[in-house]
Amino acid sequence: MPILNRSTINNSDYMRFPFSINNQGSALSNKAHHVRQQIEQILFTNPGERWYRPDFGIGVKSLVFEPNNTALWQLVKQRLLATLAESLKADVLPASLTVDVRGDNEKLTILIGYQIAALQQSEKLEFTLGGES
Repeated sequence: MPILNRSTINNSDYMRFPFSINNQGSALSNKAHHVRQQIEQILFTNPGERWYRPDFGIGVKSLVFEPNNTALWQLVKQRLLATLAESLKADVLPASLTVDVRGDNEKLTILIGYQIAALQQSEKLEFTLGGES
């Protein structure tokens, strides 16, 4: 059995999302980018969009039309924590998963923190919806 170290664990062995083809075949990404791409899939997939996983995704694009208040922030946080914990359980340390959702006028900001288990690498992502680009 080969010995795995951090450099081999983080090789480009994961298909990139969104899926694309290049001269060598399927475009690839490393472990850290793969986890980020999984999080983006969870954020931007609408519930019910996947046939065999109807609870997958939180559909943040549809939240643009919801009232931007504390009730929405708490709902998004709970759904996101549950979906992330389930979908990333093989890649992310569950205890390291943090989600903060807040709003400011027409903007909704989602902050996600996690630690990639195999790499012992912490990441923080911020997604802002609405407002001026």
